[in-house]
Amino acid sequence: MPALRWQPIASLLLSIYGLGASIYLTITHFQPKALACVSNATFNCEKVTQSPQSEIFGIPVAFLGLFFFVPMILLCLPVAWRAADRRVHLARLALSVTGVGMIIYLISAELFIIKAICIWCSSVHVATLLLFIIIATASPIVLAPDYEATDGSPAVSVET
Repeated sequence: MPALRWQPIASLLLSIYGLGASIYLTITHFQPKALACVSNATFNCEKVTQSPQSEIFGIPVAFLGLFFFVPMILLCLPVAWRAADRRVHLARLALSVTGVGMIIYLISAELFIIKAICIWCSSVHVATLLLFIIIATASPIVLAPDYEATDGSPAVSVET
């Protein structure tokens, strides 16, 4: 069973959104006054984006989002979903797993260390989680494109 027709388009749109939000968050990391966000006891984007946890080894986390979403856009192009080379599918899956690992850390930092939630950051977290779900649900098929059914039917194709 190949990837469903909507999966490549949905994953590409989520990746484009994530890139746009990461660009915005990178800009506001350096220019916090440009940040458009509600500010109350629970939601405070400026507190999150200016916290010590907003950088890893001196690199803004939002900037790391660019390094995640640019290759993810390439890996989520419809032509990449149809690629016969299984490494493309493995790279997409590995990158999405890495993204989920990062959002687990970031959500934990927001909730337990910073004690504030950034709406913009949360939207990127949701996009990353949805990407992972879309990719992971397609992965059993793309990880074993040469699988041959036990009933003698032909191998499963990754073509859409």
